[in-house]
Amino acid sequence: MATLHVRNVPSKLYKRIQKLAQEENCSLTAEVIRLLGQGLQVQKTRRGAAAVIERIRDRARKAHLPPNWVNSADLIREDRSR
Repeated sequence: MATLHVRNVPSKLYKRIQKLAQEENCSLTAEVIRLLGQGLQVQKTRRGAAAVIERIRDRARKAHLPPNWVNSADLIREDRSR
């Protein structure tokens, strides 16, 4: 297992992490590892969502739709009007 040393942690941040560790009844190290894991998961999720949105935007920009293509929003409006 690797070792990570972090310097110049702001006092307020350190105290917040320390308080979380006490509330979770775990060590400061365990709490920092948990928080790092959560942060990485959030970042991964955001990047994934951003990639999906960009692919959708690319498709919309490049769309050369066939004449028989039907917009899903039009289908929903038509269904609601019945």
